[in-house]
Amino acid sequence: MDKNFEVIVIGAGPAGMMAAIAAASNGAKVALIDKNKRLGKKLLMTGGGRCNVTNNRPVEDLIQHIPGNGRFLYSTFSQWDNQDIIRFFEDRGVALKEEDHGRMFPTTDKSKTIVEGLKNEMDQLGVTVIYQTAVEKIIHDGTKITGVRTETGDYSAKSVVLATGGLTYPSTGATGDGYRLAKSLGHHVTPLYPTESPILLDEDFIQKKELQGLSLRDVQLSVVNEKKKVVASHVMDLLFTHFGLSGPAALRCSSFVNQLLKQQDRVTLVLDCFPDLTKAEVLEQLTQQVTASTKQMKNALTGFLPERLLQHFLTKLEISDIAANQLPKAKLEALNDYCKHWELSAKGTFGLEKSFVTGGGIELKEVSPKTLESKKITGLFFAGELLDINGYTGGFNITSAFCTGYVAGTHAAYQSFA
Repeated sequence: MDKNFEVIVIGAGPAGMMAAIAAASNGAKVALIDKNKRLGKKLLMTGGGRCNVTNNRPVEDLIQHIPGNGRFLYSTFSQWDNQDIIRFFEDRGVALKEEDHGRMFPTTDKSKTIVEGLKNEMDQLGVTVIYQTAVEKIIHDGTKITGVRTETGDYSAKSVVLATGGLTYPSTGATGDGYRLAKSLGHHVTPLYPTESPILLDEDFIQKKELQGLSLRDVQLSVVNEKKKVVASHVMDLLFTHFGLSGPAALRCSSFVNQLLKQQDRVTLVLDCFPDLTKAEVLEQLTQQVTASTKQMKNALTGFLPERLLQHFLTKLEISDIAANQLPKAKLEALNDYCKHWELSAKGTFGLEKSFVTGGGIELKEVSPKTLESKKITGLFFAGELLDINGYTGGFNITSAFCTGYVAGTHAAYQSFA
């Protein structure tokens, strides 16, 4: 096999495949190297196997949904954005459809449709894919890249795109190789932590599995710091589990929980079951329902909240069997507090191996926002989750991966001809 290339891309996830395509589209001779025996192993798992390929929101909205340094992507998105992703696939016969909250999926509802679309394009462009090969070292002369060393020998190239992903889903081969390679070239890696991860609670009701399996629609979950300031808040669905909280609201709050846990032992979460109503409005509704009924509280408030959650609150307040019209005002106000401001104590989240996204990564001050090239060594480019950028679930991380991949691959090709 010829081992001389102009651009080498390390990692065959969405960022790596798109980087290889962009570099080859710009005339470069490209090799894509991956440890796995097939392309896009993690990509095949995304979106429940359906692949939420991007999100159709305006760019400003995209950036707001990438709380981990999303502003860094302004330059990337000015060159290639979510609309370009949509056009890329549709121009190649991969039809997409839009679902709730702007999420875009292939009409086949199969992730492999996306992977095959990327593979077909690489085949068309003559990208050499080298499977089941680990990169041991990036070769350089002190100022610029000259190639890579693998377990099967050296390959030469003027540009290398590192796109090895984060540390989530180790079953896909994620072992942090990209961080190690970047560090070996003098780059700093900010502390890594899980994001988009279920939240762990050890409250009594969790231990007793009282609310396990209970799903709440459109509630507000907030993360509060030790100064009682809300640092994150999301109105979405929430799921109680045997370990704590999951569902979209919990996943979106998880990165903020982990960041606070760097300085404190516990993090306060606040659940508002009626985010569209003020506390006074909820109290008024409770009062009306209670004063008009002679039933026991557990029956008088049927339908006000999901049954198990209502019973949990009533039991905590020891008012389940009290006649509704005899309920003391203080107890009614306490129930209102639970409805609008139920405080929970988070002890952590799942680890990186069970989380969706890695927070932290390559220090962005050391990367050019325009080209995604290293500021430390010529010819080294970064793309995807390896960078210190993380977004919410819903197509935002994969959008970042595809777009940074395209931009890094494009500029890697330009650099290889310089």
